[in-house]
Formats: sequence, structure tokens, C-alpha cells
Amino acid sequence: MQTRRDVFQAIADPTRRGIIQLIAKESMNLNSIAEQFDVSRPAISQHIKILTECGLIIIKQKGRERFCEASLAPLSEVAQWAEQYRRQWAERFDALDHLLADLQKKKKSPRRKK
Repeated sequence: MQTRRDVFQAIADPTRRGIIQLIAKESMNLNSIAEQFDVSRPAISQHIKILTECGLIIIKQKGRERFCEASLAPLSEVAQWAEQYRRQWAERFDALDHLLADLQKKKKSPRRKK
């Protein structure tokens, strides 16, 4: 039984991220994609297979050639997952900004003599 791959597995590899980046701009045939990378054609085919299984690529037959088109909707799962950490870090940086501003105010205020 084969387990279904998820979008996180797809973007874990830099070559697959590069493929997504390429075809997000325009659909490309498999040979054109393979020419952009310093790996074998079978390796690119395997990356394409994984991206297809994850729903990030749709392959369309046009005549004798197969073209890959980006289907980026599954990346929203990654964006949602990352958003929780973005919010958390934004809150931490805001708290740090407030702390630094308070320290600057205390540093600038004249000291009282006892």
C-alpha cells in the first residue's frame, strides 16, 4: 500500500521547489523542465511524479508532448501552518519593540536626586 504524499514532502526538496517556481510562471514540457536542472531526466521525472501525487502539478497532453501546469492551491496548507509561527514571532518582536522603547525612555529621562 502506497501512502499519499503531502505538500510538505513536495517542498522539502530544492529541485522540486525549483520545478514549482518554473512552472508557476508558465506551463512547460518535461524536456524543457529537465534542461533547467543539473540532474538526470529520470530524476526530474521522479520529482514530477511526486509533485503530481501531491496535487501541485497537473500534466496535460498536448499532441505528442506532456506539459506540466502548476496547481498551487495545495500550498495554502503550508501557508496556514507557517502563519501560526509568523503571528507568534510578530507578537514577540512587538513585545521586544515595546521593551526597547521603554528602556530608551528611561535612559533619556533625567535622573532624580535623592
